[in-house]
Amino acid sequence: MENELQKLYKVWDSDPNRGIPGTEPRVDFNDLANAIVSTGPFYCYIVDFTNMSLSHVKPSIQHILGLNPEKIAFKDVLEAIHPDDMDFVIKAEAFLGNFFFKNVEPARVMKYKSSFNFRMRLADGEYALFNHQAMMLTLGPDGGFGKALNIHTRIDHLNPTNNYRMSVICMDDSPSFLNLSLNSDYANMARFSQKEIQIIKNLGDGLDSNAIAEKLFISPHTVKKHRKNILEKSGCKNVAELIKNSAMNGLL
Repeated sequence: MENELQKLYKVWDSDPNRGIPGTEPRVDFNDLANAIVSTGPFYCYIVDFTNMSLSHVKPSIQHILGLNPEKIAFKDVLEAIHPDDMDFVIKAEAFLGNFFFKNVEPARVMKYKSSFNFRMRLADGEYALFNHQAMMLTLGPDGGFGKALNIHTRIDHLNPTNNYRMSVICMDDSPSFLNLSLNSDYANMARFSQKEIQIIKNLGDGLDSNAIAEKLFISPHTVKKHRKNILEKSGCKNVAELIKNSAMNGLL
């Protein structure tokens, strides 16, 4: 595991997405509140990648993982990842770093959150599947990773098996990218508009097309057209599958 952790640190240290520290937009409370999507028991913390320290650790981490929030180190969280999932975590972090470098201006990285799943060791020693959501809060001194909000939500009640997929979700009007694989081609990724993301979230809340149309001030016909496009882009056969996958992707 020590060797795998070194590989993960190396990925973060070699982040290609260098910006200019101090020029990044301030992340406000609403952005943080909207970023925290939980469909089950969760904990969160802020990690400072410049020194790998943790702050603002939610006390629920002790009940879920058995880790003392007052004494916890980042290494303790990483060592709780299932050894068989560590390779995917390393590759996912590298993939997402390159994704942001190729697709997002450094000053806008703070407007996105990334999401993927892996198994974590619970307080009782058993493993369960968690959804990992990460939102960058600041850039580091060299323009790389600074501070990030990490949210880990237990999702094995949705599906005990990892789908080994990633999502990049925008919190303003730029496109989002869902259900990405490690082999996804940057140029051919399906882009989901802000309106499509709003519709997915409303479907997750149980609203039908008429209710969504009224809420978003668009016609029911437009909603139905969006729903058809969403299913085609996501590769889902129906709304039930879409909602399940969206929940596993940290969107709902």
